[in-house]
Amino acid sequence: MATTTSQLMTFEEFAKLPNHPGGHYELHHGEVIFVPPPKHRHHRIQRRPLRLLERAAGDAGETSMEFGFRPLGEREYWVADAVYLPKGRWDAIPPEGIFTGSPDLVIEVLSPSNTAAEMRDKRKLCLETGPPQFWLVDPDARQVDVSTPDGHSVTCSSGQQIPLCFGGSLAVDEIFA
Repeated sequence: MATTTSQLMTFEEFAKLPNHPGGHYELHHGEVIFVPPPKHRHHRIQRRPLRLLERAAGDAGETSMEFGFRPLGEREYWVADAVYLPKGRWDAIPPEGIFTGSPDLVIEVLSPSNTAAEMRDKRKLCLETGPPQFWLVDPDARQVDVSTPDGHSVTCSSGQQIPLCFGGSLAVDEIFA
């Protein structure tokens, strides 16, 4: 990811930027960041936990890919690879609005454009602003790091189950099937 401005922006200023035809922009701590589009492998892995979550949650919640949200303040707009929100929180999003806070489950799939510092920052920001869980999916290692706001983090690998924030669990192997 590349920073595209040298001056800090507010969300109001950011919202006036034109769309980028080959990716999207995010606002991280006032800096405009260009995010390139995901490659097919990333997209495929991104869709898998989403489908599994839809099945596990049933009518209790909603899932989405490439979900934009404003976790904190006037200088933030982030996009998650995949998210889960309970039905009530989903239904409370204004039709022409943007979700404020962080989704209950934020899932990020590692890709070559991600830096370790960026993922740590996103996890910290998300866990400080609402969600019970943050998942970091590593396609190369075929594992999922699950973090919670209490500082607990566990790495789930093949043969293990990932506990879901709304109850139940998902098999790690199903994500990489």
